Amino acid sequence: MRILVTGASGWIGSASVKELIGAGHRVLGLARSEGAAAKIAALGAEVVRGSLDDLDSLRAAAAQAEGVVHLGYNHDFSQMAAAAQTDRAAIGAFADVLEGTGGPLLIASGTLGLAQGRVGTEQDRPAGGGHPRIDNAAYTLGLAGRGIRSIVVRFAPTVHGAGGDHGFVAVLARIARENGASAFIGEGQNRWPAVNRLDAARLVSLAIDKAKPGTVLHAVAEEGVATREIAAALGGFLGVPVESIPADRAQARFNWLSLFFGADIPASSAQTRALLGWKPTHPTLLEDIAAGHYPGNSAGQ
Repeated sequence: MRILVTGASGWIGSASVKELIGAGHRVLGLARSEGAAAKIAALGAEVVRGSLDDLDSLRAAAAQAEGVVHLGYNHDFSQMAAAAQTDRAAIGAFADVLEGTGGPLLIASGTLGLAQGRVGTEQDRPAGGGHPRIDNAAYTLGLAGRGIRSIVVRFAPTVHGAGGDHGFVAVLARIARENGASAFIGEGQNRWPAVNRLDAARLVSLAIDKAKPGTVLHAVAEEGVATREIAAALGGFLGVPVESIPADRAQARFNWLSLFFGADIPASSAQTRALLGWKPTHPTLLEDIAAGHYPGNSAGQ
């Protein structure tokens, strides 16, 4: 199958391109810049030029494919509403091309926002009004009624691994190094789901091959890692003490990340594993921290 991948040069996208090619698909990677084009070509995919804010380029790229894996997104937290609007428009453009074909349209979402203090599942359908991507996921699921094999993959908030993760754990490592201590909030028993990027990419490929229209999947290998364990692993690798800080000091220490690091947001992938036969096999979050993938320097290397 010919599959267009947005975000093909990115953290999850580049690994997904390799998995899709390995599964026998012909991959077209959307590239906005020369640098992205070079990365995509090096992965063995065909380069198509375009950007998420150019809907004509998205329609033209999708017209060359039989399905779309939409992983590209602007993760600037200062522009959440605008990023979600761009994402919604891009999904709509892909739907215009794929309507009535039965082809797959897989989009990325997240397990954040499902629940607090209980294990979120694939059956959860959070109400709108929270993170704007929730509404985009609901819209995508509804595209099954337009003859599109719509698939929503909710990724764990931490997609970790070797080679350039700049996400939440990298920020935690930088904060620990800057403050000379690795901290958790309160008792640190609140839980974060996690998945290795290579396992996540495998799930994307399996979903393209097997998932039915209107399916929600969870890219979650570890249901919930206690935040005190994450802090301890970072402290051990960085050689700094580990400490608990009260909730009223979390904002000062973690800035915007305090809202997430203090949340208890475990999530299950039991239904995903049963549906697709997905079996995560790559290193866990704590193993990746111990392996030195999160040194906490400003370059994020």
